[in-house]
Amino acid sequence: MTAAHLVIGILNGDDIGHEIVPASVAVARAAAARHDLRIDWRAMPIGRTALDSHNSTMPAGTLEALSRMDGFILGPIGHRDYPKVPQAINPHPILRKHFNLFANVRPTRSFPGLGALHESVDLVIVRENNEGFQPDRNVVAGCGEFRPTEDVTISVRVITRAGSARVARAAFEIARTRSKRLTAVHKNTVFKLGCGMFVEECYKVAKEFPDVTLDEVIVDTFAMRLVRDPQSFDVVVTTNMFGDILTDEAAGLVGGLGMAPGLCIGEGNIAMAQATHGSAPDIAGKGIANPYAMIESTRMMFEWLGHNRGIEPAVGAAASMKRGIEHALADPTTRTRDIRGTGDTNDMTRAIVAAIESEK
Repeated sequence: MTAAHLVIGILNGDDIGHEIVPASVAVARAAAARHDLRIDWRAMPIGRTALDSHNSTMPAGTLEALSRMDGFILGPIGHRDYPKVPQAINPHPILRKHFNLFANVRPTRSFPGLGALHESVDLVIVRENNEGFQPDRNVVAGCGEFRPTEDVTISVRVITRAGSARVARAAFEIARTRSKRLTAVHKNTVFKLGCGMFVEECYKVAKEFPDVTLDEVIVDTFAMRLVRDPQSFDVVVTTNMFGDILTDEAAGLVGGLGMAPGLCIGEGNIAMAQATHGSAPDIAGKGIANPYAMIESTRMMFEWLGHNRGIEPAVGAAASMKRGIEHALADPTTRTRDIRGTGDTNDMTRAIVAAIESEK
């Protein structure tokens, strides 16, 4: 058998993940066939179905298997509804920490007719992924959140120079491919040491990128300006918790979380396509979930792997996926209802695939 250009894992996740991840794979398969990109697809259990079939939401051997792949698609995880048993762990932080996926790249783009609050929005927020306030990922052992008495809870925010510098560098690399403008978002007026260190490292890294202009904005001011004039920003870099909140705000400007893709990357050669929304158990199985965020996340992964590995067919496949997505979003009959359409998950998926297959 001919060796595959890429080995890609498929992890459906929970709830609507079982609908939107297969949709993403269908689109990616069509684009790969169009550009003669050979892919070895490997489905793996994770989440609630893995708990039921393998007695663990993260079965033994999963990390080792994924480490031999080029990337993987991770569907949304509904860990809040997992039973309270030791085997029901949240796979998200484990995957991010194990593969050192420290940069969470989250683009926001407005499309005509979808109900966006602003036209011509096109920005990318690069969120630090493995430090900050999140207690499940900011320490090696133990927990970053604890309760010394019944009436006091302490949350530890971890900021390191290395963590700040590496996410800044990832953001500068992206800014260099766009308008060569980068905005660092922080709150060093209050968090003088934590955010102060983050900003210091951004300016240090800036010396490596003299062609990119760096400015900075306090987080609450940025939140206001994101609502009022999001077009004034291009690439943004920020810490974990700020990034988590601001990217949801940005998604609200362009149609909601169904329009919020994400790609997790790090120092290694592996990438994780992961939409930023939840598993939406209330609409699971109804066939109405918006697959855009998951499909776009997958497209971003192919584009990143193509450039990272020098695989032109992967770059071409990503470009075809982009054109197919834009075609489907332009037609109300192939858009889902959350973005002013009359279609469903399958309608959008089929429309994207058809557009890819009909390319000249």
